[in-house]
Amino acid sequence: MRKESLEFLKELVETLSPSGFETAVQKVVANRMKKITKDTSIDVMGNLTGILNKNAKPRIMLAAHCDEIGLMVKFISDEGFIYFTTIGGIDLHLIPGRKVYINTKKGKILGVTGKKAIHLMEKEEREKISKMEDLWIDIGAKGKKQAQELVSIGDPITFIEGMDILKNDFLISRGFDDKMGVYLVTEIMDGLKDKKLSSSVYGVITVQEEVGLRGAIPSTFRVEPDIGICIEVAHATDHPCVDKKKTGEYKIGSGPVISRGANINPKLFNLLIDTAKKEKIPCQILGEPGRTGTDTNVMQLTKEGVATALVSVPLRYMHTPVELLSTKDLDYTARLIIALIKRIKPGMDFTP
Repeated sequence: MRKESLEFLKELVETLSPSGFETAVQKVVANRMKKITKDTSIDVMGNLTGILNKNAKPRIMLAAHCDEIGLMVKFISDEGFIYFTTIGGIDLHLIPGRKVYINTKKGKILGVTGKKAIHLMEKEEREKISKMEDLWIDIGAKGKKQAQELVSIGDPITFIEGMDILKNDFLISRGFDDKMGVYLVTEIMDGLKDKKLSSSVYGVITVQEEVGLRGAIPSTFRVEPDIGICIEVAHATDHPCVDKKKTGEYKIGSGPVISRGANINPKLFNLLIDTAKKEKIPCQILGEPGRTGTDTNVMQLTKEGVATALVSVPLRYMHTPVELLSTKDLDYTARLIIALIKRIKPGMDFTP
């Protein structure tokens, strides 16, 4: 991975963007996208689109979501402690004992997530998962009035953990799901900008995926793609406590995970696999019999239907503050999708 690419990925994941509050990260993406194409816009919902070779057909939409999971302020107690609810799917085990930022109109407010110390718990309490109402955020306020001067109901909250490098080109960070995909959309667009293309390419950075695939609905309706390629993360299963008979086997560093099933156009899937073979890019296949739970689902079902594919980077510890991936898989995925787009020609029929 190039140094400048690594720096951009780090900037992405360390920009706070809980679902519904993605403005800051979209500014970061827009700054780079405008260097790739002058045809860049953001819609009223916050989806960002950059276009290459606008008037050509077929029209290809690359999609990745920029929102991350988080928390939201729900109540402030008389003592100045802040109670919250979750934005997206968060394991309550992971909330206590962490530093967080509350994103307010006045800027970021540092806090810590608190709960009763283990020394003060009864035996039964130690054996149970803490309920959300038994967790809180402490910003050091002396009371409700001081807390309310800083924090408002509805303010989004994010974990602080940023990006670090482990051995063997492994990276860890919160928010790789799916800012890693955002990074790849911009890398792919950058790799295609000086190429002679037979198709038009729309790089779309969607919002609010973590709360119901919401941003992909208006953005796909607006683009009207013939082909949709969603770039996401998939569960790596090369770690303890995973039953591969139930989940399948997917390894970090072994290439992108290509989904196959009802949500995937079979001809586009075959073209992806053939491209991977021709380019000698390793890949892994994931069988998904129904909807995938990604923006792919929305793209496929828009208007008269879209030929869709889902290409994912294997990721350990999804929806935690320490998601882990390999830079090799990022490079493999970018190479594969660039090669695929170069092979797509006008008149190609993706009817099953």
